[in-house]
Amino acid sequence: MRILIVEDSTTVSKILQHYIVQEIGCEVDTAADLTSAIALLDKHSYFVVVADLVLPDAQHGEIVKLVRSAYQTPCIALTGQFNEELRTELLTMGIVDYILKENRYSYQYVAKLIARLYRNKDVKVLIAEQSVISRKFVKLLLEQHLFQVIEVEDGAEALTVLAEQKDIRLLITDYDMPNLNGADLVIKLREEYEREDLAIIGLASDASLSARFIKNGANDFLQKPFVHEEFHCRINNTLDAQDMMKMLWEKANRDFLTKVFTRRYFFSHYQDEHEEQGCFSLALLDIDFFKKVNDTHGHDVGDEVLMVFASRLTEAFGHKFTVARFGGEEFVVAFKGLDIEKTITLMEAFRQHNEQKSVKTSAGELIVTFSCGLAAFGDELIDDVLIRADEALYEAKQQGRNRIVMH
Repeated sequence: MRILIVEDSTTVSKILQHYIVQEIGCEVDTAADLTSAIALLDKHSYFVVVADLVLPDAQHGEIVKLVRSAYQTPCIALTGQFNEELRTELLTMGIVDYILKENRYSYQYVAKLIARLYRNKDVKVLIAEQSVISRKFVKLLLEQHLFQVIEVEDGAEALTVLAEQKDIRLLITDYDMPNLNGADLVIKLREEYEREDLAIIGLASDASLSARFIKNGANDFLQKPFVHEEFHCRINNTLDAQDMMKMLWEKANRDFLTKVFTRRYFFSHYQDEHEEQGCFSLALLDIDFFKKVNDTHGHDVGDEVLMVFASRLTEAFGHKFTVARFGGEEFVVAFKGLDIEKTITLMEAFRQHNEQKSVKTSAGELIVTFSCGLAAFGDELIDDVLIRADEALYEAKQQGRNRIVMH
């Protein structure tokens, strides 16, 4: 990702560049006037352009018009002055946003806005709105911030689309819709989707409906007609909060070092599993002679081995099954839906692949093997299955390690 800053003030340009690099870590080019900016725009493709409205050779926002029309690039406008006439003119240009050059927070806001835009590229938003005009207006605002937008005209159709496309992260729904109104739609959706999985913003002309939307489970509410700036701020704040909830969930349920699931997540997820719910087997793995790696090469190298081994487990099984770290060098893989014979075949193939591929560390290449105990669910709970898998793991170590034993 590459960003262009067009600003004649060297101080402002350096401050912006600092915050953008700090927030995103991307390449940032700077230009002090329109002529220099055009030369860079012709040379590079930019994700977004941050441009001052008043430049030495372009006093009336020509840079913004050029970036939007000739280069079809998102643009954030900087201005030292502001009035309603200027605001209207800027919004008609189709800019991402305008920023008053007032203080340090203004420049930090630019960097955070660019980071949000970059994340928005992968965010699907569903609009449920009966009015075609309103729906197209909301879609236009969303596309200015680079969202992927899907439209429906009533609540029932929204339910169908959400059932088919599980990667939709945000729903913007009007209250007045045929078949199913917005508030009742929220009630139905909150039976299935948590806030961190699907954010919902309600729309209505009647401000009194705000409480109904939010009490039913909406994340936020906007009264129609709304202004562009409030719309974008509420959308961004809602998604930022959703990202924060996801990050906190990851911190609570992912192992900090290896990024696989934690022991806590594993037990909370599978504590109620039993035989009646279908084929299910567990593999308990322990890296062979891991203490020797730490004693010989140090704990940093040991951490490198753990990260590589966890990555191999995730690559082999993480797309279908649950991989978790139980502590130290011990891992578990839950093969839900797989009988013990197929589990043995998969684990043996992984064991052979692992022992043939060395682990590259800062201390050189190391051969890392593991021992594994397998157990299938019988008429018991997860704790009992793990006890049997642990007994099989102990037997694998007794037999010489680098092998798989089934209880």
